[in-house]
Amino acid sequence: MPLPRIHRLPTRTAVAAVVAVLVLANLLDNRWAGSWILLTAVLTSAVLVGLLFWAGGGWPELGLGRNTLAAGARWGAALIGIVAAVYLCAALLPVTRGLFADQRTNALSGSEIAFKALVAVPVGTVLLEETAFRGVLFALLCRLRTATTAAVLSSVLFGLWHILPSLNLNKDKPTLGSIFGHSVAGAVLVDVGAVLFTAVAGCLLCWARDRSGSLLAPMALHWAVNALGYAVGFLLR
Repeated sequence: MPLPRIHRLPTRTAVAAVVAVLVLANLLDNRWAGSWILLTAVLTSAVLVGLLFWAGGGWPELGLGRNTLAAGARWGAALIGIVAAVYLCAALLPVTRGLFADQRTNALSGSEIAFKALVAVPVGTVLLEETAFRGVLFALLCRLRTATTAAVLSSVLFGLWHILPSLNLNKDKPTLGSIFGHSVAGAVLVDVGAVLFTAVAGCLLCWARDRSGSLLAPMALHWAVNALGYAVGFLLR
């Protein structure tokens, strides 16, 4: 049940609080306490949902209303199938096969890859990022702007969220390293590219959220892109 209006957190204040919480979570994950990423994701997601509820929101505004769960599940299943088909084609083509190589996972065993795909990605990445950017932030920004503007603003913040995780991407991805080199300038170019790419990806995820009416759709798409990428990369070793 929504809080009485007199006790609600103003929407603009809630947006500022969400951004502050996300800055702290980003630093925890990438600088201070990376080994606690799963706990950080769960606790941060709970805090963000709490802020939305404090601002007068509820499960439907978050994208988890009962009447949209079935549509979200259908959309999610379809999107997972599309990603799987695209990855299969990319894995079969020599020109794109190298994109799956990643120094961060090349030495991982099958069980470690399974943990990544079934635990680390859905909890440490998808739960937090979708709750934050396509759930809470998108919902709050939609109160202040149109859905399109809310999607763009949320996606810009989603891109900025990836600055720290992408700092060594030119070293982790051999294909990118061969193109941009391993200098500081190359690292900066790759990082900027990663921010822009994830911002565009954020718009796509917001579109899935808006069209399906459910947070389950972008969650499924996000999981498929990351988890199936690990799986295909492992199979192509």
